[in-house]
Amino acid sequence: MLTYPDFEQKQILFALLSYGEKISFKNDNIIITDCEDKIKHQSTCYKLFILFVIGHITITSGILQRAEKFGFTIILLNHYFKFIGIWSSKTEGNVLLRKKQYDYSGLNIAIHIVINKIQNQISALQTIRKREDEVNESIEFLKKQLNELINIQNLDLQSLLGFEGVCSRIYFKSLYSNIKWIGRKPRIKMDSVNSLLDIGYTMLFNVVDAILNSYGFDVYQGVYHTNFYQRKSLTCDLVEPFRPIIDMQIRKAYNLQMVKLEDFSVIDKQYRLFGKKAEPYVLYILEGIIKYKKPLFLYLQSYYRAFIKNKDIVDYPIFHFKD
Repeated sequence: MLTYPDFEQKQILFALLSYGEKISFKNDNIIITDCEDKIKHQSTCYKLFILFVIGHITITSGILQRAEKFGFTIILLNHYFKFIGIWSSKTEGNVLLRKKQYDYSGLNIAIHIVINKIQNQISALQTIRKREDEVNESIEFLKKQLNELINIQNLDLQSLLGFEGVCSRIYFKSLYSNIKWIGRKPRIKMDSVNSLLDIGYTMLFNVVDAILNSYGFDVYQGVYHTNFYQRKSLTCDLVEPFRPIIDMQIRKAYNLQMVKLEDFSVIDKQYRLFGKKAEPYVLYILEGIIKYKKPLFLYLQSYYRAFIKNKDIVDYPIFHFKD
């Protein structure tokens, strides 16, 4: 199974392909060339963990064979970062783990995940240096909600969803109070913030998904998100504590005046990044993820060990967001 020393050496590679650019492999290296066949990037497959391909590519048996041989995942996205498909490197045959997944029916892990998410939302708001009264009030509100959630008895799933939803609305309202923003609308892309959040969450989701697959989880079997056809519910679950990584990285991008509305194409009232204009945003978001590469991996590794050994909930991992 994947260990941290191995994971530490692994790379996440984004290939934003323009017309005529190609991906090929030679002598166990991945090579990206431009329309004139000049090499833009070359690195060894031994260190590749995930290959994100944004744009059009012809997938050959040779590419798939190398992904299988070197154990890396290929994520295909179109030019607007809409998911197309995945060729995943998985650990097969972890029957004991999957049996435990299918037998599990409690809510204690879900509660643990939501508590950790709210803790990190509070931490994210606390990193805002010149906080207005509204932000301080939101921090106090989240703390009260968190305390109530920790101490409540006989909590059901709907009530837990209610706690998370209320906290997220207050959190987002304060987090982006420095810019004109209506609110979080997943996948609608009604403004530049929602568009960037969708891109960032997609990147984070696939990193978490690839690590979970390396341990042999059935990523469709969740502990919080209900099982739904073709939804990777477990990945959705374990992304939750890490979302503030993306949230804060995007806030900082606005504070640094990196975000330019002219970079976005508005199609059917949706804000979309396309081609080379997306590159600086993708790289900046990726920097935020890489910053937490070690705690992210160790969290998921600890989750695997706690789950498969039937450990008490106090032994499950907690991710501490510190920007």
